[in-house]
Amino acid sequence: MDIVIQRVKEARVKVDGKIVGEIEDGLLLLVGFCAADDTDLKRADMESIALKILNLRCFSDTEGRMNHCLAQIDGKILAVSQFTLLGNLKKGNRPSFVNALRPGLASDYFKLFCDILRNGSTVEEGVFGADMKVELVNDGPVTFTMNSKEILGPRK
Repeated sequence: MDIVIQRVKEARVKVDGKIVGEIEDGLLLLVGFCAADDTDLKRADMESIALKILNLRCFSDTEGRMNHCLAQIDGKILAVSQFTLLGNLKKGNRPSFVNALRPGLASDYFKLFCDILRNGSTVEEGVFGADMKVELVNDGPVTFTMNSKEILGPRK
């Protein structure tokens, strides 16, 4: 599971010209699931990752230091599925997506992950598999990448 985390002043996602998800002050999450997640990623793992995101101290305090988490600023999350995060650019000029999880299971995982995040925040979503237009005002800019293997460590 790969996630791009962006601190935003505002973000929205449109499908067919209509806004399907929109937030102010919070985090935009671009979320992709890899083929190995089919056997390796468990609900408890997603809960750990969600907790890390919810508690990520990436918002400024009164002194301008990154000391506040999402709840402390009354922030929200906009989650967008993005299989292209798993694109392999090693060979040739056309990305290979063989490392991306098959769509049906990836959709289920994405919904589950958003539901887990809802235990700690308001979550808006894009539409899985749709041609989405994402607009954002990145705050900072502050952007992080998260890989579940790096966060969770080796799988047994």
